[in-house]
Amino acid sequence: MDEHPHQVEAFEGAWSSDRTRIVADSMNAPTHSIIGAAMQVHSVLGPGLPERIYEAALMIELAKRGIRARQQVPVEVEYEGKKVGEVRLDVLVEESVILELKAVEKVPDIHLAQLVNHLRAARLALGLVINFNVLRLKDGIYRRLNEAALPRTVT
Repeated sequence: MDEHPHQVEAFEGAWSSDRTRIVADSMNAPTHSIIGAAMQVHSVLGPGLPERIYEAALMIELAKRGIRARQQVPVEVEYEGKKVGEVRLDVLVEESVILELKAVEKVPDIHLAQLVNHLRAARLALGLVINFNVLRLKDGIYRRLNEAALPRTVT
């Protein structure tokens, strides 16, 4: 899937800048746990179900693994310091990783842009789009970073 260059390869350390590379190790542990839980859900349920079913099953699997997560978390959107609306995060894991769950034939770029906007609104650094409507789940996982929210490093 060349149209989404930061797909699964991003999990192996294909980072775009030195700053993101420095924080890679601290971000890989939670994403590997989340992906493991999602893979378990996908292996049991398979593709072809509505998104809400995968969300409910993933919440069960994350809880079984001792991973704290909340569903449908409201986040304020601001414009020039004023609240202009609200978005809902499908799943917020450990108060630090946003999951946007999908059950679509193909993930369009707008879904990836949606995740980036949610990361900005929540002021968080890391998010995953997980599309369960694929034969192999690794083909449906996309990572996105909000570099503005990454920890600063001393040079």
